Amino acid sequence: MAMTAKKTVSIAATLITLGLTLIACSSKSGSNSDDKQVLNWSEATELSSIDPSKATDSESFDMLGNSMEGLYRLGKNSKVKPGIASSTKVSKDKLHYTFTLRKGAKWSNGDEVTAKDFVYSWKRTIDPKTGSSYSYLFDGVANANEIINGKKAPSTLGVKADGKYKLNVTLDKQVPYFKLLMGFPVFFPQNQKVVNKYGSKYGTESKYMVYNGPFVMTNWTGSNLSWKFKKNTDYWDKKNVKLSGINFKVNKSPATAYNLYQSGKSDMSQLSTEQARQLSKKPGFTVEKSGQMTYLEFNQKQQVFKNAKIRQAISLAINRKQLAGKVMGEGTELPTGIVPNGLAKNNGIDFSKEAKTNDLRHDDTKAQQLFNEGLNEIGQDKLRFTLLGADTDQSKDVTAYIQSQLEEHLGSDKIRVDVSNVPLKTRLSRSREGDFDVVAANWVADYSDPISFMELFTTGNEYNDGSWSNAEYDRLIKAAKTTDAANKDKRWEDMIQASKILSQDMGVSPLYQQNSPEMIRPKVKGLIVNSAGVMYNYKNVHLKD
Repeated sequence: MAMTAKKTVSIAATLITLGLTLIACSSKSGSNSDDKQVLNWSEATELSSIDPSKATDSESFDMLGNSMEGLYRLGKNSKVKPGIASSTKVSKDKLHYTFTLRKGAKWSNGDEVTAKDFVYSWKRTIDPKTGSSYSYLFDGVANANEIINGKKAPSTLGVKADGKYKLNVTLDKQVPYFKLLMGFPVFFPQNQKVVNKYGSKYGTESKYMVYNGPFVMTNWTGSNLSWKFKKNTDYWDKKNVKLSGINFKVNKSPATAYNLYQSGKSDMSQLSTEQARQLSKKPGFTVEKSGQMTYLEFNQKQQVFKNAKIRQAISLAINRKQLAGKVMGEGTELPTGIVPNGLAKNNGIDFSKEAKTNDLRHDDTKAQQLFNEGLNEIGQDKLRFTLLGADTDQSKDVTAYIQSQLEEHLGSDKIRVDVSNVPLKTRLSRSREGDFDVVAANWVADYSDPISFMELFTTGNEYNDGSWSNAEYDRLIKAAKTTDAANKDKRWEDMIQASKILSQDMGVSPLYQQNSPEMIRPKVKGLIVNSAGVMYNYKNVHLKD
């Protein structure tokens, strides 16, 4: 996932006529102090959508998390902080929530933000006609699953407005991570008048949108690789927003990003493996921990990848230690399962340690044995498939490495891997449509709970692009979300056992946990980076030498 970068643009700098250079950081008497509070930020890939009901990627959610606001914001270490809700009451059985909204919260068009904006947004997202890939997150809100499955109307969802400033939510089961969800953009309000005005264009460009967060987004056309934030003067807490603006630019190449950083045109740069080695002792170097896992997903609608031995053989043939150390570099962690290290703990023990199995080891002998057995079972003597990935430098390096590992360790006479690196939007759409053989996918936790990863691979989940299915896995995840939801330890054990099943059957093959090395100018203060959900919170960022 993209990292963060900060740079001060001094508008007080003097541009001296033709042929002369831009002199940074010079000051002019009488210049507005806000002129210095402009951040220049690098993104690793393009956006897909800023429609809260339809966004799917971490970059888009980061933009929404800073230009819009829900009932809560997520502060440092994913701690829930006040957002549009000024107070919350929860019933003893934890099935009824009453949120009191703050008066004076406005949309960037001047409209007041009210409880009906949340009611409309939630019902729009969960309506099957909208086609939201994130409607499953409403599981637990009364009638949500019946609406998703077309058995009840969206109007029956357990959310109601009591006047302008009270929002009542009814759950049909306890949801231990419910407050964390409220800080995720899928649960943000939407202005019905604006959605109706723009119709199918809504959220496809920055001008077809209205904002209620710290910043207003501009200059995004839906496909370009640069856009801007400007301070939202209608935001309820604008006094605590110090930046006057943020300039975003997509740099898919770390070399390009770092050149811009060095030349003073960017305040942040993603770093390649070699760059990280060279710069690890320099001021501004940091490794941002991310709740992101990159994994291989197999299209199990294809007969060859229904075979567990072939999936297991491919996984065993990959040297993850070498992938993490030599290809990915500084800060990258080896996976112990699908859930990243550091995402969640129970009784002081990290989930990833409890769920660890021996299935993600590198073992060429076992890989070759299983591969030959698998080929024999499906009646083939060799295998050729295409590995799909994004078109960033990093993804190209990873897919090329996987290609070489499989052909070297399983035998180039037995396996041929073609590689296709495409823009992120294309990679996402092809994954959703099942238009792939094997894809190098990644997921960033939506909230700091293992279920954010675990439920992805249940039968029929919107994000189970490979269509893996296991009845015992489904049973355990269902129990963790229903009968065992109120029993912290039992719920935890359900998810531990499910994770081990996924690893042993190689429903997906985790490759590495990405923690991103980058350079951020030391003058950037107040940035909050979380490993789940909205990762980068710019609300309190300010620039200070």
